[in-house]
Amino acid sequence: MRTSIALRLGSHSRPWTRATLLSWRSYCGPKGSSTTVRPNISMGMNLNMAKMLRCAGNNDIITVKGDDGSDTVTFIFECPTQDKISDFEMKLMDIDSEHLGIPEAEYHAIVRMPSTEFARICSIGDTVVISVTKEGVKFSTKDDIGTANIVCRHNSSVNKPEEATTVEMNEPVSLTFALRYMNSFTKAAPLSNQVTISLSNELPVVVEYKIAGRMDS
Repeated sequence: MRTSIALRLGSHSRPWTRATLLSWRSYCGPKGSSTTVRPNISMGMNLNMAKMLRCAGNNDIITVKGDDGSDTVTFIFECPTQDKISDFEMKLMDIDSEHLGIPEAEYHAIVRMPSTEFARICSIGDTVVISVTKEGVKFSTKDDIGTANIVCRHNSSVNKPEEATTVEMNEPVSLTFALRYMNSFTKAAPLSNQVTISLSNELPVVVEYKIAGRMDS
């Protein structure tokens, strides 16, 4: 199964601090299973759902149930031995899905790097300036104590692909973000070894974590 979570944050507009928008896309289930997916289903969820997700075990199967007209979503956690099943119901938030949708656009710069490294960078300071040039990507953070500058250069020649940093740039980009909002996004770091950061001067940043896994029949 392969899917992805993509989050966006505006550099100058008011960020969405309480909700995330999840979009379901079709995927191939395990052999012998039946999978029903409706295109373009969007659900506004409070980010506090992380507390609920901590109740799931490392090997649990997680099922998410929701309908277009419903104001709730149900999470079902099943352990592999089927001797424990938990279900949680959460109220959905009324969010303008068209406003929050991630635009289909050509971004000026795309950075792919280890998700844990990006999370560490975002834990330093109150604000971050992300600048992409021919030299690589530079993260400049600042708070009341001082400043920090971290430069990550293009490096795809590593033994482990998940440790690679790649930078694609059509135009130089420099954007400023509040880290208290960006840190809400980096909580998805455990889901994927790599994070993709898409940047453009006219568009919100897109932070994407691809989730890849294999379910045996």
